[in-house]
Amino acid sequence: MSLNTLAFITLSLMLWLSGCGEANHTATGSTGVDALYQAWQQQRSNIQVSGSGIVTRVLSDDNKGSRHQRFILKISGQQTLLIAHNIDLAPRLANLRKGDTVEFNGEYEWNTQGGVVHWTHKDPQGRHPNGWLRHHGQQYW
Repeated sequence: MSLNTLAFITLSLMLWLSGCGEANHTATGSTGVDALYQAWQQQRSNIQVSGSGIVTRVLSDDNKGSRHQRFILKISGQQTLLIAHNIDLAPRLANLRKGDTVEFNGEYEWNTQGGVVHWTHKDPQGRHPNGWLRHHGQQYW
């Protein structure tokens, strides 16, 4: 992972974790990849996060209920994230391939495999922080 990527993750998580999260799951001052790793180890959820990773797998869409484009990002040597991007509310990432870099902003939910990031779109009702994905210079939300 490049120094620029680590700097982006660190700054993004410092900003989001300092001001976001629900009352039961607030940030403890950790930043960067370490913050996501700690959230995973501590089984924390409902945390607004930003960062980036490398696509390791492009999965089939989840078509049960709201449709989601799904893929796995490697964010560190120890952790991967499932990205579940609601394609009923936001455009699908075009031409997504293994090895691509994707930046994300959304809500982290714990699972045993490393976690899931969802809410990577605008909230049509304005009650939840807006999320987004960025791929090949284009922002999807």
